[in-house]
Amino acid sequence: MMRMKVMLVLYLMILPLALAQLKLGFYRSTCPPAESIVEAVVRKRFDTDKSITAALLRMHFHDCFVRGCDASILIDSTGQNQSEKVAAPNLTVRGYDLIDQAKNALESVCPSKVSCADVITLATRDSVFLSGGPFYDVPTGRRDGRISNPDEVNLPGPSLPVSQAFQSFSDRGMTMDDMVILLGAHTVGVAHCSFFSYRISGSGDPTMDPALLAKLRGVCGAANDPTAFLDQGTAFAVDNEFFRQIRLRRGLMEIDQELANDRLSRGLVSRFAANATLFRTRFAEAMVKLGNIQVLVGNAGEIRKNCRAFNPN
Repeated sequence: MMRMKVMLVLYLMILPLALAQLKLGFYRSTCPPAESIVEAVVRKRFDTDKSITAALLRMHFHDCFVRGCDASILIDSTGQNQSEKVAAPNLTVRGYDLIDQAKNALESVCPSKVSCADVITLATRDSVFLSGGPFYDVPTGRRDGRISNPDEVNLPGPSLPVSQAFQSFSDRGMTMDDMVILLGAHTVGVAHCSFFSYRISGSGDPTMDPALLAKLRGVCGAANDPTAFLDQGTAFAVDNEFFRQIRLRRGLMEIDQELANDRLSRGLVSRFAANATLFRTRFAEAMVKLGNIQVLVGNAGEIRKNCRAFNPN
C-alpha cells in the first residue's frame, strides 16, 4: 500500500511536467483561431512592407537569445525599470507594432489565452513563408516572462570570429549546423554602414569582392548612416542565395563572410549554397529549435494582456 501511495504521489508530481510542454495546436481548444488571426495580421503588413520578415526574424532571435523565448524583448521601460529594448543591440529592432496588432486582435476574441511569446514565434514563421521560405509547424504553449533587464542582453556581435560566435549558440544547445543555417536568415534585411564600415575603409577588407567594396563605398558615403542589403542577390526572399553570395566574397558583415572562409563552417556553407531543398529543410528545423530555447511553460511566467507591460501583481 505504501509503495502504491509513493507511486501515485510521483505520478501526480510528474503529470503537470508532462502536460506543461509545448505542443502543436496548443490553442486548439482554448483559442481555435489563434494562428489564423496572427497570420492575417502578418499578411496584411507584408502586403505593404516586405521588410517585415527581416524585422521579425531579428526580433525573434534577440528575444530567444536572452532569457529564452519569453517575449522579454517586448517590455517597455518605465521610470523605475529599464528593459531590454534600451540595450544597444536592440535599439534598431522593430516590428513591435505588428505584435501589438496581433495581440489586440487575439485579446478581442480570446482574452488572456495566447502569450506574446507565441505571437512572436507564429508571426515570424508566417513572415518567412510569405517571403518564399518554408512553412513549418511550430509547437505553442509558451508563457511570457516577468523579467526584462538590459544588462542581460549579450548577443554575438557581427565582427566575432566563427569560433567565438559559435560559443553563444552552443551555450543555448545549438550545433554549428544550426548556427550557420540561422545566420542564413541574413538572406533578408539590411545592415547599417556603421556595422561594417571598417571593412570598406582604407584599402578595404581583402576578403570582400572588389566590385561590392566599390558599391558599398558609394552607398556609405552618404550622411545619416545608410543601409545596404545583406543579400546581394534576392534581398527580400528567404532562400539559399545568401550562401551563394558569401562564397563569392559578397558578404557585408564580417561574421557572414567568415562563415564561407572558416574551416569550421565553410563546408556547411557550400552544402546550403548548392542545395535549395536542404536549405529549406534545415532552416525550418533550426527555427523550431530556436523557438524552443528556455521556454516557460505550465504555470511559469504569465500570459500578458499587453505585450509591452507585465501584468499587475
